Amino acid sequence: MPTIGLTVFDWLVIALYFGFVLGIGFYLKRYTQSEEDFFLAGRKQSAWVAGLAFLSANLGALELLGMTGNTFKYGMFVAHFYWIGAIPAMLFLGLYMMPFYYSSRIKSVPGYLKLRFDEKTRVLNGIAFAVMTLLVSGINLYAMALVLHTFLGWNWDASMWASAVTVALYVTLSGLLSAIFTEIMQFFLIWGGLFLVSLFGIIEIGGVDEVFRRVPRAMGALWSTSGDPAANGMLISWAGIVLGLGFVLSFGYWTTDFLVVQRAFSAKDLRTARMTPVLASFFKMAVPFLVITPGLIAWILTQDPGSGFALLKDGGQVNYDSALPLLIARYYPTGLMGLGVTALLAGFMAGQAGNISAFNTVWTYDIYHSVLNRKASPQHLLWMGRAATIAGILVSVVTAYWAKSFPSIMDYMQAIFSWVNAPLFATMLLGMFVRRITPAGAFWGLVAGMGSSVTLFLAVKFGWIPATALTLSGVASDMAANFWRAWWAWLICFVVTIVLSLFTKRKPDEELQGLVMGLTPKPDEGSVPWTRRPAFWAVLSLVILVLLDLYFW
Repeated sequence: MPTIGLTVFDWLVIALYFGFVLGIGFYLKRYTQSEEDFFLAGRKQSAWVAGLAFLSANLGALELLGMTGNTFKYGMFVAHFYWIGAIPAMLFLGLYMMPFYYSSRIKSVPGYLKLRFDEKTRVLNGIAFAVMTLLVSGINLYAMALVLHTFLGWNWDASMWASAVTVALYVTLSGLLSAIFTEIMQFFLIWGGLFLVSLFGIIEIGGVDEVFRRVPRAMGALWSTSGDPAANGMLISWAGIVLGLGFVLSFGYWTTDFLVVQRAFSAKDLRTARMTPVLASFFKMAVPFLVITPGLIAWILTQDPGSGFALLKDGGQVNYDSALPLLIARYYPTGLMGLGVTALLAGFMAGQAGNISAFNTVWTYDIYHSVLNRKASPQHLLWMGRAATIAGILVSVVTAYWAKSFPSIMDYMQAIFSWVNAPLFATMLLGMFVRRITPAGAFWGLVAGMGSSVTLFLAVKFGWIPATALTLSGVASDMAANFWRAWWAWLICFVVTIVLSLFTKRKPDEELQGLVMGLTPKPDEGSVPWTRRPAFWAVLSLVILVLLDLYFW
């Protein structure tokens, strides 16, 4: 395809960004002397630093390209991912689950499973998480390659490898420490670089009211069309949204996915760790302006033959993820294009760095140290973490080509989360709040949940059963199938875990101190003013969430 012209100034902005990111990696290497520095950034971060990194690790290619493309495909319903599909779970993590995680001084989420249950449950989740993370890393590599391909005309192979080498360099140097600092920089760069896309689009269409007037009702409402699946773009009912996304997928991701939870682990104390996801929730609610608005604008433009706007096609298949890059090319003038391209690349770097730093931690502690080399020294583990970073990047290149075969990376992402995070949330929920849950029940419940989710995915993909069999309705989209499959996987894991726990031996209470409700001291906030307490800000966040849902009803 023809390249989109970039001036010398545009190239200078892009070059400065890459130089700065690599410079941070080299600079922070001197402060990365121990395994805790590399894997947990020394546990010294403030709530603001950890909170912005917490959100930025999630604000990657999935959010920027995937959600814009999904809005083009499904409409306003995609906002559910940011509101009911994120905020309650983030607040639950900060208020109720973080005390169990942080007080036990674990280095990863699978590490909690070892303490609460046993080694085999930890290893099972560690392997599943490692595979999931490499698949998601492939999505980020594909997303950056899409940006380079769209704006520079590079071929896909060159784009993939350029993306891979950049991330491998700066994450290998100083691990989570460099990832957190670049994620904070990327947070502001993403907002500064992409804010104008929505603004220029709204101006071209004629205002916010005109945007919603020109999209069909099925694409412009949030809840009012959820009573009948056929009445909305996602072909799903409110029950699927609440159970599949709002409960299972949301809580499964935000409370158990080590990619984001790892940032809270880097906090300097428990109160700071609890505030991390609570502060991030306010910024999360604002992200739809960067992705939902452009998606609706792109849809409106494609319906106007005189606009000259059309999404890319790969092999005759519409590439929904090309919407945001093409809008940048449409609206940004010469000189500003470099900022827009850099913002997209920053989103990729944030997501990819988050995935790789989470992967190298889980691989090193929960698979390598736990199974392959239990006598490894701290320095050897630090070396292994760096080696795992390089290996993870190489595998991600392979998974990037698989991601490229999906018309929408968000559909693909939610399928992955339904395989691993959905059943894991059932295990975590029972483990943290019910003492009677046993190691055997947790292990086999997790196996049943993950196995059923993958089986249902393959059954629909190869036509063994229709997607409507999952949704219990006559219609279903790819995303609706993801939501309902997550719910069934969670329910199967939940039931199997409870049933087996009734007939197997549980751990004694003395081994569950600090790991289960009732055996864990409540956080002592002492004389901290109420305006600085996590519960106060959580209530405020929840109020804003309700108001947003009512306004866009």
